[in-house]
Amino acid sequence: MTVTTPAHAGENVGSTRGLPSLGPEGTRLLRLLDDTFESWGVTAGARPMTMPPLLPAADLAKLDYYDNFPHQAVLAAPLDLEGRLGAPFDGERGEWPTAALEPAGLGLPSASCYAVYLDHQGTAVADDTLVTICSWCFRKETHYEGMRRQLGFRMREIVAIGAREHAETHLADFTTRIQSFAAALDLPLRREAACDPFFDKGGSKAVLQRLTPVKYEFLYEDLAIASVNTHRNFFGDRCDITLESTGGPAFTSCVAFGLERWLSALTRRHGDWQAATEAVLDANARMRAGASGAAGPVI
Repeated sequence: MTVTTPAHAGENVGSTRGLPSLGPEGTRLLRLLDDTFESWGVTAGARPMTMPPLLPAADLAKLDYYDNFPHQAVLAAPLDLEGRLGAPFDGERGEWPTAALEPAGLGLPSASCYAVYLDHQGTAVADDTLVTICSWCFRKETHYEGMRRQLGFRMREIVAIGAREHAETHLADFTTRIQSFAAALDLPLRREAACDPFFDKGGSKAVLQRLTPVKYEFLYEDLAIASVNTHRNFFGDRCDITLESTGGPAFTSCVAFGLERWLSALTRRHGDWQAATEAVLDANARMRAGASGAAGPVI
């Protein structure tokens, strides 16, 4: 049964600007989901970490972020205390003119995992390294819509860094787990190949990406709420992350959950906050009991 999202599911004054708020019921469900996904990572051996919400723009540029995702990029710039005197705040447009700003040296990343790779740059890692984080992420969109499409949102990720086999097994294991959870939730998802331009469009890796997808999304209706992503040794090369065992570049992969998007999907499916919360609690109990199975309504 699919129902209309309750009006209180992110529908408030900030919603059309991509900055909705959550009340107590929505906050409880978001925390329950994040605790659930974090526990999956910790059970698999992931180290919980906390990353900064801002990253140096120069570091993101080193990862081709502004070449690959210019349409999503959001930057932060401090006020130029002298420049603002000649370019005052535009009350009608609700913004500071560029003449009043200093150069933008900080970026607001669109995914949590960038901070993980930058945090590990210049280090040698074990072949089976796992990290889990939940960070605020930011994406400039053509329009914003409640919990479905936001300027600022939270993303839980479980990131694998290490040997190629470790990165590939990580995605296979979590694909099965997502499918099992969806079945337990009675949440019909479909798995589709997607394309994120992690690699230089003219390079050999870009050709390989077109032949072998590096990203699969799990969609409820038309909304992607989770994804599994492989980056091969791209971030290992760019961030000089090496393997303790061989000295070669590390391979990476990540599993991502857009928490607010899960709220949207669950309230649309189950009707209200209470029913959606009960569905997650029940699904967690069934997963713990091993009763949900490895297959589900994923097509």
